[in-house]
Amino acid sequence: MSTQAEKAERFLALHHGETPLLMPNAWDAGSAKLFASLGFQAIATTSSGHAATLGRLDGSVTRDEALEHASTIVGATDLPVSADFENGFADDPAAVAANVALAAATGLAGCSVEDYARDSAEIYELGLAVERVAAAAEAAHAGAARMVLTARAENLIRGRPDLDDTISRLQAYQVAGADVLYAPGLSDPDAIRRVVAAVDVPVNVLALPNAPTIAELGDIGVARVSVGGTFAWVAMGAVVTAARELLDSGTYGFFAAAAPARAAREAFGS
Repeated sequence: MSTQAEKAERFLALHHGETPLLMPNAWDAGSAKLFASLGFQAIATTSSGHAATLGRLDGSVTRDEALEHASTIVGATDLPVSADFENGFADDPAAVAANVALAAATGLAGCSVEDYARDSAEIYELGLAVERVAAAAEAAHAGAARMVLTARAENLIRGRPDLDDTISRLQAYQVAGADVLYAPGLSDPDAIRRVVAAVDVPVNVLALPNAPTIAELGDIGVARVSVGGTFAWVAMGAVVTAARELLDSGTYGFFAAAAPARAAREAFGS
């Protein structure tokens, strides 16, 4: 088994490969094991996928639930795991730092902190946002493992499609100590190219239907691609389709869709 420090070091190195790091977001131990068995090199958690396993919407998971979930995913695989740690579950920079330190204690190789306030549903003022990233980075880097901190600028998915402000925020978060930068919602190649050119640390892009292909993102200079909660929703969508067939048609064609799940059974047995 690799140590937490080794996983964190490997995780950061994976952002500097010849092609983007493809990072699926696991929603439980089973999906984490499956992704590891399929050949992925690192895994992230997903706040929306985790919330869905509890029968809730995104943003409703508590700090302690997120910490327990992170520990579960870390324990399911020897791959580096990065947690979707929402806004750090606090507004105050000192509280964010304390919570990131708790996240580090779960064995994570990294975590992300976003600049969107859960309670007020607003983007943090830039000065406070930078202080929060700086505090999170200090906590993430304080231990022997030196967790990889991803700073997220939420403008594009929170009704503020201001690319200039997004870039300014990402640049400020880099200066504050973030190891990786992430602006969910980027899909236009020119916009992605502008972001990558404007900063000097790895950039994560969210996989979206209208986004460039992985090869194209690699050519642009993107270092990492994640899927957010989409894989969790793909799984739930397959269940809805199967359940509708049983309810509406009384047939069993859904067994054919279950065939690829043999890979999961093999992963669970390994």
